[in-house]
Amino acid sequence: MQKEEEMKSILDTVKKQPPGRLITTGFALVILLGAFMLMLPVSVKEGAEVTFVDALFTSTSAVCVTGLIAIDTADHFTAFGQGVVAALIQIGGLGVTSVGVGLILAAGKRVSIKGRLLVKEAMNVDSYKGIVRLVKSILLMTLCFEGVGAILSFTVFIQDYPFWHALGISIFHSIAAFNNSGFDILGGLRNLIPYQDNVLLNLTTSGLILFGGIGFFVILDVLKCRSFKKLSLHSKIVITTSAVLLAAGTILLKMTEDISWMGAFFQSVSARTAGFSTYPIGEFTNAGLFVLCILMFIGASPGSTGGGIKTSTFFTLLQAARSVFSKRHVGAFKRSIPKESIAKAYMITMLSLAVVCIGTFFMCVLEPEYSFIQLLFEVVSAFGTVGLSTGITPYLGAAGKLVIISIMFIGRLGAFTILSMWIERPEKNARYTEETVTIG
Repeated sequence: MQKEEEMKSILDTVKKQPPGRLITTGFALVILLGAFMLMLPVSVKEGAEVTFVDALFTSTSAVCVTGLIAIDTADHFTAFGQGVVAALIQIGGLGVTSVGVGLILAAGKRVSIKGRLLVKEAMNVDSYKGIVRLVKSILLMTLCFEGVGAILSFTVFIQDYPFWHALGISIFHSIAAFNNSGFDILGGLRNLIPYQDNVLLNLTTSGLILFGGIGFFVILDVLKCRSFKKLSLHSKIVITTSAVLLAAGTILLKMTEDISWMGAFFQSVSARTAGFSTYPIGEFTNAGLFVLCILMFIGASPGSTGGGIKTSTFFTLLQAARSVFSKRHVGAFKRSIPKESIAKAYMITMLSLAVVCIGTFFMCVLEPEYSFIQLLFEVVSAFGTVGLSTGITPYLGAAGKLVIISIMFIGRLGAFTILSMWIERPEKNARYTEETVTIG
Protein backbone atom coordinates (compact mmCIF):
# COMPACT_ATOMS: atom_id res chain seq x y z
CA MET A 1 0.00 0.00 0.00
CA GLN A 2 2.81 2.36 0.95
CA LYS A 3 4.69 1.56 -2.29
CA GLU A 4 1.56 2.31 -4.34
CA GLU A 5 1.15 5.69 -2.63
CA GLU A 6 4.83 6.52 -3.23
CA MET A 7 4.51 5.57 -6.91
CA LYS A 8 1.36 7.69 -7.24
CA SER A 9 3.16 10.62 -5.59
CA ILE A 10 6.08 10.28 -8.05
CA LEU A 11 3.70 10.17 -11.03
CA ASP A 12 1.86 13.25 -9.78
CA THR A 13 5.17 15.09 -9.44
CA VAL A 14 6.17 14.10 -12.98
CA LYS A 15 2.85 15.27 -14.41
CA LYS A 16 3.30 18.71 -12.83
CA GLN A 17 6.68 19.26 -14.52
CA PRO A 18 6.90 21.77 -17.42
CA PRO A 19 6.85 20.09 -20.89
CA GLY A 20 10.35 21.38 -21.68
CA ARG A 21 11.77 19.69 -18.60
CA LEU A 22 10.06 16.38 -19.36
CA ILE A 23 11.25 16.40 -22.99
CA THR A 24 14.82 17.20 -21.94
CA THR A 25 14.77 14.50 -19.27
CA GLY A 26 13.38 11.98 -21.77
CA PHE A 27 16.18 12.64 -24.26
CA ALA A 28 18.80 12.46 -21.51
CA LEU A 29 17.49 9.10 -20.26
CA VAL A 30 17.45 7.61 -23.78
CA ILE A 31 21.05 8.81 -24.30
CA LEU A 32 22.22 7.22 -21.03
CA LEU A 33 20.37 3.97 -21.79
CA GLY A 34 21.93 3.92 -25.26
CA ALA A 35 25.41 4.50 -23.83
CA PHE A 36 25.07 1.57 -21.42
CA MET A 37 23.75 -0.69 -24.21
CA LEU A 38 26.72 0.22 -26.40
CA MET A 39 29.03 -0.78 -23.52
CA LEU A 40 27.60 -4.32 -23.38
CA PRO A 41 29.94 -7.12 -24.57
CA VAL A 42 27.36 -8.12 -27.20
CA SER A 43 27.63 -4.62 -28.72
CA VAL A 44 31.43 -4.37 -28.92
CA LYS A 45 33.54 -6.26 -31.44
CA GLU A 46 36.18 -8.63 -30.13
CA GLY A 47 39.48 -6.80 -29.70
CA ALA A 48 37.87 -3.33 -29.89
CA GLU A 49 37.91 -0.95 -26.93
CA VAL A 50 34.99 1.34 -26.14
CA THR A 51 35.29 3.69 -23.16
CA PHE A 52 32.25 5.13 -21.41
CA VAL A 53 32.98 8.61 -22.82
CA ASP A 54 33.12 7.18 -26.35
CA ALA A 55 29.89 5.22 -25.80
CA LEU A 56 28.21 8.33 -24.36
CA PHE A 57 29.50 10.40 -27.30
CA THR A 58 28.17 7.86 -29.83
CA SER A 59 24.80 7.60 -28.08
CA THR A 60 24.43 11.38 -27.84
CA SER A 61 25.42 11.81 -31.48
CA ALA A 62 22.87 9.18 -32.53
CA VAL A 63 19.95 10.44 -30.42
CA CYS A 64 20.72 14.04 -31.39
CA VAL A 65 20.92 12.82 -35.04
CA THR A 66 24.31 14.46 -35.44
CA GLY A 67 26.74 11.93 -36.86
CA LEU A 68 29.96 13.10 -35.22
CA ILE A 69 31.91 10.02 -34.15
CA ALA A 70 34.64 9.53 -31.56
CA ILE A 71 35.14 5.93 -32.76
CA ASP A 72 34.25 4.29 -36.06
CA THR A 73 30.84 2.63 -35.80
CA ALA A 74 31.64 -0.28 -38.14
CA ASP A 75 35.08 -1.01 -36.69
CA HIS A 76 34.06 -0.99 -33.01
CA PHE A 77 30.45 -2.24 -32.84
CA THR A 78 28.91 -5.59 -33.75
CA ALA A 79 25.74 -5.95 -35.80
CA PHE A 80 23.80 -5.71 -32.52
CA GLY A 81 25.65 -2.52 -31.54
CA GLN A 82 25.06 -1.02 -34.97
CA GLY A 83 21.37 -1.91 -34.58
CA VAL A 84 21.32 -0.04 -31.27
CA VAL A 85 22.84 3.01 -33.00
CA ALA A 86 20.21 2.80 -35.78
CA ALA A 87 17.42 2.57 -33.18
CA LEU A 88 18.81 5.59 -31.31
CA ILE A 89 18.95 7.56 -34.57
CA GLN A 90 15.32 6.67 -35.32
CA ILE A 91 14.17 7.64 -31.83
CA GLY A 92 16.15 10.87 -31.94
CA GLY A 93 14.94 11.82 -35.41
CA LEU A 94 11.25 11.24 -34.73
CA GLY A 95 11.52 12.56 -31.18
CA VAL A 96 11.20 10.69 -27.91
CA THR A 97 7.62 11.91 -27.41
CA SER A 98 6.47 10.96 -30.93
CA VAL A 99 7.93 7.46 -30.56
CA GLY A 100 6.26 7.18 -27.16
CA VAL A 101 2.88 8.14 -28.62
CA GLY A 102 3.45 5.65 -31.46
CA LEU A 103 4.06 2.84 -28.95
CA ILE A 104 0.92 3.80 -27.02
CA LEU A 105 -1.12 3.70 -30.23
CA ALA A 106 0.43 0.34 -31.20
CA ALA A 107 -0.66 -1.03 -27.82
CA GLY A 108 -4.23 0.10 -28.58
CA LYS A 109 -4.36 2.59 -25.72
CA ARG A 110 -5.61 6.20 -25.65
CA VAL A 111 -3.11 9.08 -25.62
CA SER A 112 -3.61 11.40 -22.64
CA ILE A 113 -3.88 15.19 -22.81
CA LYS A 114 -0.44 15.42 -21.15
CA GLY A 115 1.03 13.20 -23.88
CA ARG A 116 -0.53 15.35 -26.60
CA LEU A 117 0.83 18.47 -24.90
CA LEU A 118 4.35 17.00 -24.83
CA VAL A 119 4.22 16.19 -28.56
CA LYS A 120 2.89 19.71 -29.24
CA GLU A 121 5.83 21.21 -27.35
CA ALA A 122 8.41 18.89 -28.91
CA MET A 123 7.19 19.47 -32.48
CA ASN A 124 6.52 23.19 -32.00
CA VAL A 125 2.87 22.87 -33.04
CA ASP A 126 0.36 25.65 -32.25
CA SER A 127 -2.40 23.33 -31.01
CA TYR A 128 -2.60 19.80 -29.62
CA LYS A 129 -5.75 19.10 -31.65
CA GLY A 130 -5.12 16.45 -34.29
CA ILE A 131 -1.80 15.49 -32.68
CA VAL A 132 -2.54 11.75 -32.77
CA ARG A 133 -3.44 11.92 -36.46
CA LEU A 134 -0.26 13.93 -37.12
CA VAL A 135 1.93 11.37 -35.32
CA LYS A 136 0.35 8.53 -37.34
CA SER A 137 1.06 10.41 -40.58
CA ILE A 138 4.67 11.09 -39.57
CA LEU A 139 5.34 7.44 -38.65
CA LEU A 140 3.80 6.20 -41.92
CA MET A 141 5.71 8.81 -43.94
CA THR A 142 8.98 7.86 -42.26
CA LEU A 143 8.43 4.18 -43.00
CA CYS A 144 7.70 4.89 -46.68
CA PHE A 145 10.69 7.18 -47.26
CA GLU A 146 13.13 4.93 -45.42
CA GLY A 147 11.79 1.84 -47.21
CA VAL A 148 12.27 3.37 -50.67
CA GLY A 149 15.68 4.73 -49.63
CA ALA A 150 16.80 1.30 -48.41
CA ILE A 151 15.76 -0.37 -51.68
CA LEU A 152 17.59 2.18 -53.85
CA SER A 153 20.69 2.07 -51.62
CA PHE A 154 20.66 -1.73 -51.74
CA THR A 155 21.06 -1.71 -55.52
CA VAL A 156 24.34 0.14 -54.99
CA PHE A 157 25.76 -1.70 -51.97
CA ILE A 158 24.95 -5.18 -53.30
CA GLN A 159 27.65 -4.60 -55.93
CA ASP A 160 30.35 -4.43 -53.25
CA TYR A 161 29.06 -6.51 -50.31
CA PRO A 162 27.42 -9.91 -49.67
CA PHE A 163 23.59 -9.91 -49.68
CA TRP A 164 22.89 -9.69 -45.92
CA HIS A 165 25.73 -7.23 -45.29
CA ALA A 166 24.51 -5.03 -48.15
CA LEU A 167 20.95 -5.21 -46.79
CA GLY A 168 22.10 -4.15 -43.31
CA ILE A 169 24.15 -1.26 -44.67
CA SER A 170 21.22 -0.14 -46.86
CA ILE A 171 18.70 -0.09 -44.00
CA PHE A 172 21.16 1.67 -41.67
CA HIS A 173 22.08 4.22 -44.35
CA SER A 174 18.45 4.97 -45.18
CA ILE A 175 17.56 5.54 -41.52
CA ALA A 176 20.62 7.74 -41.00
CA ALA A 177 20.02 9.79 -44.17
CA PHE A 178 16.29 10.44 -43.66
CA ASN A 179 16.89 11.38 -40.03
CA ASN A 180 19.69 13.73 -41.13
CA SER A 181 22.34 11.85 -39.18
CA GLY A 182 25.71 11.35 -40.86
CA PHE A 183 26.50 7.91 -39.43
CA ASP A 184 27.87 5.24 -41.74
CA ILE A 185 28.90 1.61 -41.23
CA LEU A 186 31.36 1.26 -44.11
CA GLY A 187 34.36 1.33 -41.76
CA GLY A 188 37.70 3.09 -41.77
CA LEU A 189 36.21 6.55 -41.13
CA ARG A 190 35.59 6.80 -44.88
CA ASN A 191 31.95 7.95 -44.80
CA LEU A 192 30.69 8.00 -48.44
CA ILE A 193 34.00 8.97 -50.04
CA PRO A 194 34.26 5.62 -51.95
CA TYR A 195 30.92 6.49 -53.63
CA GLN A 196 31.61 10.12 -54.56
CA ASP A 197 31.03 9.34 -58.27
CA ASN A 198 28.01 7.06 -57.80
CA VAL A 199 25.10 9.11 -59.13
CA LEU A 200 22.31 6.87 -57.76
CA LEU A 201 23.63 6.79 -54.17
CA ASN A 202 24.37 10.54 -54.24
CA LEU A 203 20.86 11.37 -55.44
CA THR A 204 19.17 8.83 -53.15
CA THR A 205 21.02 10.14 -50.09
CA SER A 206 20.38 13.76 -51.09
CA GLY A 207 16.67 13.03 -51.57
CA LEU A 208 16.35 11.39 -48.16
CA ILE A 209 18.19 14.30 -46.51
CA LEU A 210 16.04 16.93 -48.24
CA PHE A 211 12.71 15.24 -47.44
CA GLY A 212 13.81 14.55 -43.86
CA GLY A 213 15.06 18.12 -43.39
CA ILE A 214 12.26 20.04 -45.06
CA GLY A 215 9.80 19.14 -42.31
CA PHE A 216 6.83 16.81 -42.01
CA PHE A 217 4.37 19.74 -41.97
CA VAL A 218 5.60 20.99 -45.34
CA ILE A 219 5.41 17.52 -46.92
CA LEU A 220 1.84 17.06 -45.64
CA ASP A 221 0.92 20.55 -46.87
CA VAL A 222 2.32 19.83 -50.34
CA LEU A 223 0.45 16.50 -50.53
CA LYS A 224 -2.75 18.27 -49.51
CA CYS A 225 -2.55 21.39 -51.71
CA ARG A 226 -0.44 20.21 -54.67
CA SER A 227 0.02 23.83 -55.75
CA PHE A 228 2.61 26.37 -54.59
CA LYS A 229 0.01 29.18 -54.54
CA LYS A 230 -2.26 27.25 -52.18
CA LEU A 231 0.50 26.37 -49.70
CA SER A 232 0.67 27.97 -46.26
CA LEU A 233 3.09 30.85 -45.67
CA HIS A 234 5.31 28.54 -43.61
CA SER A 235 5.61 26.01 -46.45
CA LYS A 236 6.35 28.71 -49.02
CA ILE A 237 9.08 30.19 -46.81
CA VAL A 238 10.68 26.79 -46.11
CA ILE A 239 10.68 25.65 -49.75
CA THR A 240 11.96 28.98 -51.11
CA THR A 241 14.67 29.41 -48.48
CA SER A 242 15.81 25.79 -48.80
CA ALA A 243 16.09 26.10 -52.59
CA VAL A 244 18.06 29.37 -52.40
CA LEU A 245 20.46 28.03 -49.75
CA LEU A 246 20.96 24.80 -51.70
CA ALA A 247 21.78 26.65 -54.92
CA ALA A 248 23.99 29.25 -53.21
CA GLY A 249 25.86 26.57 -51.27
CA THR A 250 26.48 24.50 -54.39
CA ILE A 251 27.87 27.47 -56.36
CA LEU A 252 30.06 28.76 -53.51
CA LEU A 253 31.52 25.31 -52.76
CA LYS A 254 32.27 24.74 -56.45
CA MET A 255 34.02 28.13 -56.54
CA THR A 256 36.14 27.50 -53.45
CA GLU A 257 36.92 23.76 -53.75
CA ASP A 258 38.35 21.46 -56.40
CA ILE A 259 35.34 19.14 -56.49
CA SER A 260 32.75 18.11 -59.06
CA TRP A 261 29.37 19.82 -59.42
CA MET A 262 27.73 16.68 -57.99
CA GLY A 263 30.13 16.82 -55.04
CA ALA A 264 29.36 20.50 -54.45
CA PHE A 265 25.62 19.80 -54.64
CA PHE A 266 25.87 16.83 -52.27
CA GLN A 267 27.92 18.75 -49.68
CA SER A 268 25.52 21.70 -49.89
CA VAL A 269 22.63 19.32 -49.15
CA SER A 270 24.53 17.44 -46.45
CA ALA A 271 25.65 20.59 -44.65
CA ARG A 272 21.99 21.30 -43.90
CA THR A 273 22.33 19.01 -40.81
CA ALA A 274 22.97 15.61 -42.43
CA GLY A 275 26.74 15.17 -42.07
CA PHE A 276 27.55 12.78 -44.89
CA SER A 277 30.60 13.59 -46.97
CA THR A 278 31.86 12.39 -50.34
CA TYR A 279 35.10 14.38 -50.10
CA PRO A 280 37.57 14.75 -47.17
CA ILE A 281 36.30 17.84 -45.34
CA GLY A 282 39.69 18.29 -43.65
CA GLU A 283 41.19 19.12 -47.06
CA PHE A 284 38.74 21.96 -47.75
CA THR A 285 39.98 25.56 -47.79
CA ASN A 286 39.05 27.99 -45.02
CA ALA A 287 36.60 29.65 -47.43
CA GLY A 288 34.87 26.33 -48.09
CA LEU A 289 34.74 25.48 -44.38
CA PHE A 290 33.23 28.90 -43.67
CA VAL A 291 30.50 28.33 -46.29
CA LEU A 292 29.72 24.99 -44.66
CA CYS A 293 29.61 26.67 -41.21
CA ILE A 294 26.96 29.12 -42.43
CA LEU A 295 24.85 26.33 -43.94
CA MET A 296 25.22 24.20 -40.80
CA PHE A 297 24.24 27.07 -38.51
CA ILE A 298 21.06 27.81 -40.50
CA GLY A 299 20.24 24.11 -40.70
CA ALA A 300 16.99 22.42 -41.71
CA SER A 301 13.34 23.41 -41.17
CA PRO A 302 10.93 23.29 -38.19
CA GLY A 303 9.16 19.99 -37.58
CA SER A 304 11.93 18.06 -39.33
CA THR A 305 14.66 15.64 -38.26
CA GLY A 306 17.34 18.34 -38.68
CA GLY A 307 18.84 21.01 -36.43
CA GLY A 308 20.23 24.54 -36.70
CA ILE A 309 18.32 27.78 -36.15
CA LYS A 310 16.00 26.63 -39.00
CA THR A 311 15.27 28.10 -42.44
CA SER A 312 12.13 29.94 -41.31
CA THR A 313 14.10 31.68 -38.55
CA PHE A 314 16.75 32.80 -41.05
CA PHE A 315 14.10 34.03 -43.50
CA THR A 316 12.26 35.96 -40.78
CA LEU A 317 15.49 37.68 -39.70
CA LEU A 318 16.21 38.74 -43.30
CA GLN A 319 12.70 40.11 -43.71
CA ALA A 320 12.92 41.97 -40.39
CA ALA A 321 16.23 43.54 -41.48
CA ARG A 322 14.72 44.48 -44.86
CA SER A 323 11.76 46.16 -43.18
CA VAL A 324 14.07 48.41 -41.15
CA PHE A 325 15.58 49.87 -44.34
CA SER A 326 12.47 49.83 -46.54
CA LYS A 327 10.05 50.97 -43.80
CA ARG A 328 7.65 48.23 -44.87
CA HIS A 329 5.87 45.56 -42.87
CA VAL A 330 7.63 42.29 -42.13
CA GLY A 331 6.18 39.65 -44.40
CA ALA A 332 6.32 37.74 -47.65
CA PHE A 333 4.02 36.24 -50.29
CA LYS A 334 1.36 38.88 -49.48
CA ARG A 335 1.24 37.83 -45.84
CA SER A 336 2.51 39.54 -42.67
CA ILE A 337 4.72 37.79 -40.15
CA PRO A 338 3.51 38.22 -36.52
CA LYS A 339 5.66 40.23 -34.12
CA GLU A 340 5.82 37.21 -31.80
CA SER A 341 7.49 35.16 -34.55
CA ILE A 342 10.02 37.94 -35.19
CA ALA A 343 10.87 38.22 -31.49
CA LYS A 344 11.25 34.44 -31.21
CA ALA A 345 13.51 34.38 -34.29
CA TYR A 346 15.80 36.98 -32.72
CA MET A 347 15.80 35.12 -29.39
CA ILE A 348 16.66 31.76 -30.99
CA THR A 349 19.45 33.28 -33.06
CA MET A 350 21.00 35.14 -30.13
CA LEU A 351 20.87 32.06 -27.89
CA SER A 352 22.34 29.91 -30.67
CA LEU A 353 25.18 32.35 -31.28
CA ALA A 354 25.87 32.40 -27.55
CA VAL A 355 26.09 28.59 -27.44
CA VAL A 356 28.45 28.50 -30.44
CA CYS A 357 30.68 31.28 -29.06
CA ILE A 358 30.92 29.80 -25.56
CA GLY A 359 31.47 26.29 -26.95
CA THR A 360 34.22 27.50 -29.30
CA PHE A 361 35.93 29.35 -26.44
CA PHE A 362 36.02 26.23 -24.27
CA MET A 363 37.28 24.13 -27.18
CA CYS A 364 40.07 26.65 -27.86
CA VAL A 365 41.13 26.38 -24.23
CA LEU A 366 40.89 22.57 -24.05
CA GLU A 367 42.25 21.73 -27.52
CA PRO A 368 44.90 24.41 -28.30
CA GLU A 369 46.74 22.17 -30.78
CA TYR A 370 43.96 22.61 -33.38
CA SER A 371 43.30 25.73 -35.46
CA PHE A 372 40.43 28.10 -34.71
CA ILE A 373 38.54 27.22 -37.91
CA GLN A 374 38.77 23.49 -37.09
CA LEU A 375 37.34 24.00 -33.59
CA LEU A 376 34.68 26.47 -34.78
CA PHE A 377 33.65 24.00 -37.49
CA GLU A 378 33.41 21.19 -34.92
CA VAL A 379 31.25 23.27 -32.57
CA VAL A 380 28.91 24.55 -35.31
CA SER A 381 28.58 20.99 -36.65
CA ALA A 382 27.66 19.75 -33.17
CA PHE A 383 25.19 22.59 -32.55
CA GLY A 384 23.53 22.18 -35.95
CA THR A 385 23.41 18.39 -35.34
CA VAL A 386 25.21 18.00 -38.67
CA GLY A 387 28.05 15.55 -38.15
CA LEU A 388 30.58 16.94 -40.62
CA SER A 389 34.12 17.11 -39.26
CA THR A 390 37.57 18.09 -40.42
CA GLY A 391 38.74 14.79 -38.91
CA ILE A 392 39.69 15.89 -35.40
CA THR A 393 36.73 14.37 -33.48
CA PRO A 394 38.31 10.96 -32.66
CA TYR A 395 41.45 12.69 -31.35
CA LEU A 396 39.77 15.10 -28.93
CA GLY A 397 40.48 14.71 -25.23
CA ALA A 398 37.80 13.53 -22.79
CA ALA A 399 37.00 17.11 -21.72
CA GLY A 400 36.71 18.25 -25.33
CA LYS A 401 34.37 15.36 -26.12
CA LEU A 402 32.18 16.25 -23.14
CA VAL A 403 31.90 19.83 -24.44
CA ILE A 404 30.84 18.54 -27.86
CA ILE A 405 28.35 16.16 -26.20
CA SER A 406 26.78 19.10 -24.35
CA ILE A 407 26.56 21.19 -27.53
CA MET A 408 24.96 18.32 -29.49
CA PHE A 409 22.37 17.92 -26.72
CA ILE A 410 21.54 21.64 -26.68
CA GLY A 411 21.48 21.75 -30.48
CA ARG A 412 18.98 18.88 -30.78
CA LEU A 413 16.58 20.16 -28.15
CA GLY A 414 17.12 23.84 -28.88
CA ALA A 415 18.41 26.46 -26.48
CA PHE A 416 14.83 27.76 -26.20
CA THR A 417 13.60 24.39 -24.88
CA ILE A 418 16.54 24.10 -22.50
CA LEU A 419 15.67 27.49 -20.99
CA SER A 420 12.00 26.53 -20.67
CA MET A 421 13.08 23.76 -18.29
CA TRP A 422 13.31 26.35 -15.55
CA ILE A 423 10.15 28.30 -16.41
CA GLU A 424 7.16 26.99 -14.51
CA ARG A 425 4.83 29.99 -14.59
CA PRO A 426 4.80 33.26 -16.51
CA GLU A 427 5.61 36.47 -14.69
CA LYS A 428 2.83 39.00 -14.12
CA ASN A 429 2.51 41.50 -16.93
CA ALA A 430 3.74 44.97 -16.01
CA ARG A 431 3.67 48.12 -18.16
CA TYR A 432 6.39 50.73 -17.72
CA THR A 433 6.95 54.16 -19.18
CA GLU A 434 8.56 53.94 -22.62
CA GLU A 435 11.91 55.67 -23.17
CA THR A 436 14.12 55.86 -26.27
CA VAL A 437 17.42 53.95 -26.36
CA THR A 438 20.15 55.04 -28.78
CA ILE A 439 21.01 52.14 -31.11
CA GLY A 440 24.09 51.96 -33.37
